[in-house]
Amino acid sequence: MVYKFRVILDAEEDIFRDIAILEDDTLEDLHNAIVNAFGFDGTEMASFYTCDDAWTQEDEIPMFDTGDVPGELKTMADYPLSSILDENATKIIYVYDFFNMWTFFVELAAVEAEEPGVSYPELLFAHGELPADAPTKDFNSPIVSKDDMYGEFEDDFDDEDFDMFDGDDSFEDFGYEDNNWN
Repeated sequence: MVYKFRVILDAEEDIFRDIAILEDDTLEDLHNAIVNAFGFDGTEMASFYTCDDAWTQEDEIPMFDTGDVPGELKTMADYPLSSILDENATKIIYVYDFFNMWTFFVELAAVEAEEPGVSYPELLFAHGELPADAPTKDFNSPIVSKDDMYGEFEDDFDDEDFDMFDGDDSFEDFGYEDNNWN
């Protein structure tokens, strides 16, 4: 089977590449296809990151084993695409060049039969020009304001509705004794 991916640069402009690659190829093969599709020279470090449907970054899958004991850390070459991506798990994050942080959202768009005579991986479509510099990211500012995120809080309770203590109550009434507090 052939996996067809859309690889989108994390930028304001629409910049993406569609890549077809065999399901038995590895993440390292996908890395090479992405490097070629976007015109990178391939000399920088890179990693894939598993993620959930909301693109929340999870586990790193590095290009090279950087563990203390050789062979203890699995790398891109150890993961066939079909071992971590399928119709249910369709998203993965790719970061190229850790100094510049070129970040891409990689999504499995289709799984189709292999076409006879086609050489894979194959660049299917390219949209947008890669900028000279990686898009900057402001990790300190929120994506949305707190007011937009939480909405406005309206106090619908009367103080009397929410009074746990009416003056005569003490913590002992709730099963707490002074000797329980440290």
